[in-house]
Amino acid sequence: MNGLGFVWREALAGLRRNVTMSVAMMLTTAISLGMLGAGLLAVRTIDRTQDLYYSQLAVQVALDEPISASDPDCSSPACAGLRGQLQDDPLVAGVSYESRDAAFQRFLRIYAGQPILQLVRPQSLPATLRVTLKDPTRGDALVAAYSDRPGVRNVVDQRRLVEDLFTFLGSVRNAAFGLASVQALAALLLISNTIQVSAFTRRTEVGIMRLVGATRWYTQVPFLIEAVITGVVGAVLATVGLVLGKLFFIDRLLSGRLISNAIPAVGMGDVLLFVAPLLVVIGAAIATATGYVTLRLYVRN
Repeated sequence: MNGLGFVWREALAGLRRNVTMSVAMMLTTAISLGMLGAGLLAVRTIDRTQDLYYSQLAVQVALDEPISASDPDCSSPACAGLRGQLQDDPLVAGVSYESRDAAFQRFLRIYAGQPILQLVRPQSLPATLRVTLKDPTRGDALVAAYSDRPGVRNVVDQRRLVEDLFTFLGSVRNAAFGLASVQALAALLLISNTIQVSAFTRRTEVGIMRLVGATRWYTQVPFLIEAVITGVVGAVLATVGLVLGKLFFIDRLLSGRLISNAIPAVGMGDVLLFVAPLLVVIGAAIATATGYVTLRLYVRN
């Protein structure tokens, strides 16, 4: 027990002796882990957005003018035959029919109060077979197979309409991970330098301990504890930063009418239950590994 108490006292004393470098190391680690946490939240948000859109998006088979003008319930041979072919297709999970009048009513609801309503008439919109796929990524195959069928005006894979959104979110994620990598390198160098300085300032007492029989491991454990404390404190600070960022930036950004309907909200549980534990583990692991390598390479006592 006395030995354990000595190790902890030495570790805390080392942090106090090099308080400026210790604070700089904690802040750099916090920034690095904060960027990593932001990247993890971006990945989680992208995955949820994709699931949300893919569950709602479909392949729209727009029908030609004769069918759209005269068939309100897809009972004509051309429409019914095409619908049957789609239902029998192994790629298809379900097919629903939207008449021209139903499409116009939906258009009125979506664009209520906007000037575009003055430009659109029911005749502008085709009747549509809305096709849900078993695998949303196979929309191209359905587009190729049915674009030239009789009665078909065109086939649109709605998944293609949101690719720009996913590309943008992916760019945000990659930028966050890139910045996190740069900050992580800075944190590793600071941890290494701090351990070297701490070992140098205590070289005399460490040498005496080795002369009276203390093992190398016993004399180096305090330095590792310093590194771990730094990593954990950095992870906690990063979590606090992510919580504040969620409350004062992300929530406000996603509260807009357009964005709130396009991107799922980031929950507090995502930060505290998903990201925070990962940051603590990663921060402690990186600090421990860096400290161990530094001691092996640069500290010989």
